[in-house]
Amino acid sequence: MRDGKSEARAAKPDLKGLSIDEIGALLASLGEPPYRAKQVAAWIFPRDARDFSGMTDLPLSLRERLAAESRISGSTLVASAVSRLDGTRKVLIEYDDGGRVEAVALHDEDRATGCVSTQIGCRFACSFCATGGMGFVRSLSAGEIVEQVQALRRLIAPERLDNIVFMGMGEPFDNYDATMRAVRIANAPWGLGIGARRITVSTAGVVPGIARFADEGLQANLAISLNAPTQELRARIMPIADAYPLNELMEALRAYTKKTGRPVTLEYVLLSEINDSPEMADALGRLAKSLLCKVNLIGYNESPTSAFSPPSDRTVEAFLARLRKRCPTVVRRVSRGGDIAAGCGQLRVEAGGRGERPGRGGRAPEER
Repeated sequence: MRDGKSEARAAKPDLKGLSIDEIGALLASLGEPPYRAKQVAAWIFPRDARDFSGMTDLPLSLRERLAAESRISGSTLVASAVSRLDGTRKVLIEYDDGGRVEAVALHDEDRATGCVSTQIGCRFACSFCATGGMGFVRSLSAGEIVEQVQALRRLIAPERLDNIVFMGMGEPFDNYDATMRAVRIANAPWGLGIGARRITVSTAGVVPGIARFADEGLQANLAISLNAPTQELRARIMPIADAYPLNELMEALRAYTKKTGRPVTLEYVLLSEINDSPEMADALGRLAKSLLCKVNLIGYNESPTSAFSPPSDRTVEAFLARLRKRCPTVVRRVSRGGDIAAGCGQLRVEAGGRGERPGRGGRAPEER
């Protein structure tokens, strides 16, 4: 619970969640010239200033007024873990109000990808997702989401963070405005400078959000957590399908691809003896064939408390071969960070917001 001091701080505008025009408007209200906006944005975003005192090209009087009239969203690194299997890093960070989220940095030979959260917990309770099992605590502000990206950058520096995927904890389209604001700040040359085509937003199927996203005019990517090719099965493992049935979801995706000309990615987590049969491969192939898309097959990341398990490699390969007969653009994604519970569907902190240490059983294999 916030005390009076933290509530007063929260009432101030968070510069980390503002566009450069909004920063300029704030500075204009303080009697400052327009060029100051670029100076302040450069400190907040590329230079990752944590407070105003170090903004040495600003007059001391302005720094003091900014500190009095605004704030810079921050976080504390509570713990981090590094996978011994593939170098994936998971972090647990705490915001100013005590709320905690997990984020992940995935490493490939030529790039690093940040998987960031948009909410603490999630309303949609997908049965195979650890985040859904913790319930919903609150949505994150745009500044808090941007701060996550910067926290990952600090963690892996001097390595660059080349790609961002909004598919950590929470449903991005359930926090639409803050997520889109964070996407634009991440993409902007005055912001974090990450190319739009290197940004992906993943939804469990919030149809109104897909329609809005099509109108954003962004080159960012859209991914759908599909996981079942029939309405009956999807509703059984993903309660969101009751609100947004599969046929409505597919119509929304076709409308999206027609309007934007951009393909979507269908994410399909394979669950042993649930959605991995030859019949399911055929049904998924029919859906994919009707859509401008690619399919990512993902082996389920096993959890000690989950009722689900991953299929065998033989089953996955058979599913993949059958699916490719109908949909040639299929990628088998290698599960990452499983030994530190950093894989898809594994992010979770305690519902009270205080969180747990990264890694299975709350134990981190490596602390930073």
